[in-house]
Amino acid sequence: MRNFKSMKKLSWRQSLLGIAICLAATTMGSCSNDNEIIITPPTADLSGIITTDVTLKTGVTYKLSGEYRVSQGAKLIIEPGVTIEAISGGNTDYILIEKGAKIMAEGTKAAPIVMTSNRKEPGAWAGLHICGDAKINLDGGTGKSEVGNANYGGLNDADNSGILSYVRVEYAGEKLNAEGTKEGNGVTFYGVGNGTTVDHVQAYKGTDDGFEFFGGCVNIKYMVSTSNSDDSFDWTQGWRGKGQFLLAYQETVETLGYECDALMECDNLENNNANEPISHPTLANVTLIGNNSSTEKRGIRLRAGTEISLYNTIVTNKVKCITTQTAETEAALTSGKSVLQFIYLANTLTSESDGYSAALFAAGQGNAIDQTFVWTDTYVGTIDGGKDMTTIDTFFDNATYIGAVKAGNNWTEGWTL
Repeated sequence: MRNFKSMKKLSWRQSLLGIAICLAATTMGSCSNDNEIIITPPTADLSGIITTDVTLKTGVTYKLSGEYRVSQGAKLIIEPGVTIEAISGGNTDYILIEKGAKIMAEGTKAAPIVMTSNRKEPGAWAGLHICGDAKINLDGGTGKSEVGNANYGGLNDADNSGILSYVRVEYAGEKLNAEGTKEGNGVTFYGVGNGTTVDHVQAYKGTDDGFEFFGGCVNIKYMVSTSNSDDSFDWTQGWRGKGQFLLAYQETVETLGYECDALMECDNLENNNANEPISHPTLANVTLIGNNSSTEKRGIRLRAGTEISLYNTIVTNKVKCITTQTAETEAALTSGKSVLQFIYLANTLTSESDGYSAALFAAGQGNAIDQTFVWTDTYVGTIDGGKDMTTIDTFFDNATYIGAVKAGNNWTEGWTL
């Protein structure tokens, strides 16, 4: 059980007064954090910048309009069963947690927190964005978020941006410019530290990535990326987190109506593949199921200098299940700095830089190519055997099977779509 500090609860009339006082104080350069603002109807509208702790109450549907930004030093506390619904109306709708702020979104299996849109279609809003103080590998060690232009990155890998637990983010991916070069992912982690708790989170039917990591070392567990049209999981700028029980599923093109890109797109840094800290997540018990097509779509794309330690993983329904690119990425694989073990592929690995090979992959411990998989309930199924990850790190559970969702233990039931 996680403990929260005791805070004074206010009525909605007092809340309005508190907001007014806070705004007035902000103009003078300060705002007290002593009182928690409880937002309930008829004030259940979310927009603008908050500078004091705010609680969203169980059972309420909140309307999000434009930017909702949590400033440094403030907390956004979201109780189980809350729904946040972006209202389309010409604004770019998103939630942004600044560096030094926190989101405490702790749902339950029976009462998940849902972030969605009144338009139940991909690309309807711009998702959730969390900025932290952990290390990234941009020159200078800091960056600006694609959404909201907020600062992120620093020196504190143990930084704590709060909690995401039993949270579902639906229909994100709204375009931020006319060219479509910037879109809002389902959940974006910018330099987020490993003091942050992230488990049981789903990104559902967005038009950009499901989850994207810009550096940092946040750890993740029980994650679901469903039918996001760009990448299911995407990392760059030196992400070094740990992850276990990761599921990506892309519905078929025939039923979904659009093609999806990579199941994992994995970079260190595009314009300098050797910049440190180097991306090197350690991931286990992963199931990746694509929506195959006649084009060159990849399952796991390892490139731009990224390293990886990947175990107990299934990749299927992509023209190329794993591709490796760039000298630094392939050198890490051949030297053993990167590890691929107990990986089952529906076809094979393709080296695009001639520094690694399918033969080297096939010779790796527990690896298998040209496999056929049988699923129940779309993605439930594992293969006996696998790495005991508890020998590597105490973060991991002992799950000595290949894949994410074992028959008899469908951890996605009850809170996902």
